[in-house]
Parts: sequence; structure tokens; C-alpha cells
Amino acid sequence: MSPEKNKSQELILSIDAGTQSIRAALINVEGNILDIVKTPIQPYFSQHPGWAEQQPDYYWEVFCKTTNQLLQKQENLKKDIRGVTITTQRATMVNVDKNGNALRPAIIWLDQRKADSRQILPGFLRPVLKTVKLLDTVEGVIQDCEANWICQQQPDIWEKTHKYLVLSGFFTHRLTGEFVDSVANNIGYLPFNKKTYQWAGKYDFKWLIFKIGKEKLPDLVKPSEILGKITKKASAETGIPEGLQVFAAGSDKGCEILGSGCLTPETGCLSFGTIATFDVATSKYVELLPMMPPYPASVPDAYYTEVSIFRGFWMVSWFKEEFGLQECLLAEKKDEPPEKFFDSLIQNVPAGSLGLMLQPYWTPGRGIDAFAKGSVIGFGDVHNRAYLYRAILEGLVYGLREGGELTQRKTKVPVTRLKVSGGGSQSDAAMQITADVFGMAAERPHTFETSALGAAIDAAVGLKIYSDFPSAVRGMTRTGKVFEPIKNNQTLYDNLYRKVYLKMYERMKPLFKEIRDITGYPPEI
Repeated sequence: MSPEKNKSQELILSIDAGTQSIRAALINVEGNILDIVKTPIQPYFSQHPGWAEQQPDYYWEVFCKTTNQLLQKQENLKKDIRGVTITTQRATMVNVDKNGNALRPAIIWLDQRKADSRQILPGFLRPVLKTVKLLDTVEGVIQDCEANWICQQQPDIWEKTHKYLVLSGFFTHRLTGEFVDSVANNIGYLPFNKKTYQWAGKYDFKWLIFKIGKEKLPDLVKPSEILGKITKKASAETGIPEGLQVFAAGSDKGCEILGSGCLTPETGCLSFGTIATFDVATSKYVELLPMMPPYPASVPDAYYTEVSIFRGFWMVSWFKEEFGLQECLLAEKKDEPPEKFFDSLIQNVPAGSLGLMLQPYWTPGRGIDAFAKGSVIGFGDVHNRAYLYRAILEGLVYGLREGGELTQRKTKVPVTRLKVSGGGSQSDAAMQITADVFGMAAERPHTFETSALGAAIDAAVGLKIYSDFPSAVRGMTRTGKVFEPIKNNQTLYDNLYRKVYLKMYERMKPLFKEIRDITGYPPEI
């Protein structure tokens, strides 16, 4: 069907279940969001230091509340919905029984608990892996695998587990009654072969280090393929019409990349979300770090590489909570985005924050030593909270530029274009800093709800509204505001980045280790 026909009658219901909210949007075939309902969620609760969990039924309750609210508001448009699609936060794991009932709280991607690698990795392999300098990497992924921890610490739960699902698979079962998920959602510590886009082969090393039997995993389909249909029960709970097809999409980051219109590695896609990332889409398998594969894209048989700052624009939320009450109250009073008022806060702070430099390792990510910490250097008596806020934005973008340079070295493809999405992209100050630090134009997509849009693109291709992904991207994405680099700022940032920022981590690394040795935080595994 041509997108030129019956445009007003072709709608996709796209649900985006992120870390901080669940959104439900009605999106037409031109990529316009006709209406969206956003319900904030409690990201997690923590029973022990470093744990991050949430009740799966809580997610489902908020999911249903959100879809019902949207569809009750837009009752007249329900008949025009052609299909449903879902994108969710990555690597949040749910154990369910045969009926899809949760057996324990979901373990959220922010969780820091560790499994005991000594119980899993055979002793004879350790010297071999150490010789090839992979022992730390392999031990790290074994420790981080949530299933390994559950097997060791809660064997009764693991024994009862019928399926071990990522959050998208949990939602899919609630909607369709099927234990099936998109290939592009299987991100995390799972025995998945990213080259074949299937579960790992019988003799794959991953079965040794991830203690998950294949029978506990869902069936897989490719992005844009059908996951199932809305059941009568799901319809009653969500308000979504019974019988509508549910189409496979991908993870929230993967859908952000697609919804930003990024299909080739020449375009760098920055995400200013809870995790801040630098990604490129690629048809080639590229490992940025040894044994750290790229992620399956929201486009079939494709990948995206990623460098992430684990706490990312969470740091902006942290600043708002700790230092930004005045601006938050003003935004609430005037019913405007808080970014507008925080941009005003730093309008008189010069580029470079008069030497206040921030390293954004509030929580280290993969490839960063576990004892690394965030740091701020260069304080002087002129500096106040406005300077600190700008230094946070600058430090995040410095970190993303470093990730972009690593990506280009590994892909051997120069990045000639930048697109910036996620909630943080609403900040004009953050966009301008990005253009200045990278030294190239920073483009804001026509909507910052690019995760929901990317999922809708998958559904549009699945519905044959568009014949392929390039045509769907052309039809449903476009550029909004563009921020050009300011020459003087670009030169200043380039000097600070090369002469200061790139040297901070290695010079402070010994001190971070001393801090851990003295205080015991973070605990050594």
C-alpha cells in the first residue's frame, strides 16, 4: 500500500518502555506523533547496595494504564490503528513460569551484583585466557550475567523458571500469549550469536559461561516480522483492539538509531538518555573492544556499534534533584520542559566553564576499571552551580567524542554527520556544546521520541506500508533544528579535549584505586 493513500487512516500504536517512563504513541505513516501519553515509573528499588530490581507486574500495570489513557483520549482513532509495536529498555531480565507469571523481581540493567566466576569458569581455561589477555573480560561477563547469579543464589527460582525473558519478551507474552521476541531485543548476557541472529550453536562457548538452557529461551523473529496478535484478555486490560498484529522492533537504543534516520556508519547517532551513547549503524560485524560484539539493529541482519557513558544524562537528572529545585519548580509552574530553564541558568557561563573539567564515570561502564570514579577538577572561586551544570554537559560530550573516535578507528568509516536524540536533546545548550566539541553540525530529529518512532518504522515495513527500510526512513524521519559549531568555541574545546580531558583518566586512575583500597568502595570482586 502506498503511503500516499489513506494517510489519515493508517496509524501505528507504538509503546516505548524506558527506564524512567512508559510511553504510548499514535504515529502516522509520515512519522508524525498524533498523540502520546507518558507515565513516569519508579526505575527500581534496591534491597541491597548495588542491586536494582522492579516488579514485572508493576511494569504491566503502568503499561496498561498508559495505553488505556491514550486510547480513551483518542477513541475515534482506534479504528485506524493498523498494528502494534513495542520497544523497551535493554537487558532487564524476567523469570516466568509456564503461564508467564513472574517468579521474582526483574533485574534491571543498572544492577551491579556479581556472580562467582570461580564456580563457572573451568580452572584449566584460566591460564589460556590470561595468556591471550582475555581472562578479565571473560570473568567480567560471567560475573555480570544475571542468570548466573540467580542459579547460584536462588536455585529454587531457577528450577521453576519456564522462560527467561528480556522485558520486551515479557510484554509480548502478556499481549499475545506467545513466548517469542525480536532478535533485536536480545541484548545482555545471553547465549546469542550476533553473527547468525539466532541462539548460539550447540558447542558455542557462551553456553559454558551463561548457565541458561536453550529450553528456557523464547523463539526469535526478525525486526518487522509478526510476534502474534492481541488476545482477548490483553485487549480487556490494555484497551488495544483484539486481533491487532504485534510487530517485532528492537531495543530502545536500537529504535532511537532507526528513528533518527541512521542507516549507515557515516552518520553518528548520539543518544542523550539515561545512558549517553555514541552509535553507528553498520551492515558489518565490528567489535570495538575484544569479545564485545556489536548489538543487533532494529533493521534485520544489521548491527549497531556503541560506546556508552553508563550514567549519561542521569547525571543531569542528578544535578536537577540535588541543585536545581528552583528551575524544576519554575518549569512545573509554567508547564514547560525543565531543559529550557536550565539552559537559561548557563547562558552566561562561557564555553569551557573557565577550566572546570568533569570526567563522567559516576558509575563505570564496560571497558572502564571497576574502581574508576567521577571527578571534577579545576575549581576556582568563580565557579558556582551554573558552571558545574555546564561542566557536566561538556564532560558527557567529551566522553562521547572519545567514543566516536574509537568507533571510526574500528569501522574505518569517517563520521561526516551527527544526529542527536533522547530527552537531553531538547536542551539547546547541550546541542550547541555537541556541535562545538565535535566540530560539526549537530542535527536534532523532528521529534525527540525517536525510540517510539523507530519501532513504528519497523511496524510500517512489516505492514507493507513501505517496501523497505530506506524508503520508510525517508518517509517517516526528517531533520529538525540544526546547530552549527561556533569557531572560537570549537578551537577552545579541541584544546581542552586533547590536552586535558584525554589525560585525566590515566593520571587519576592510581588515585581511584587508592580510594577503593582505603575505603572499600566499590568492593573488589
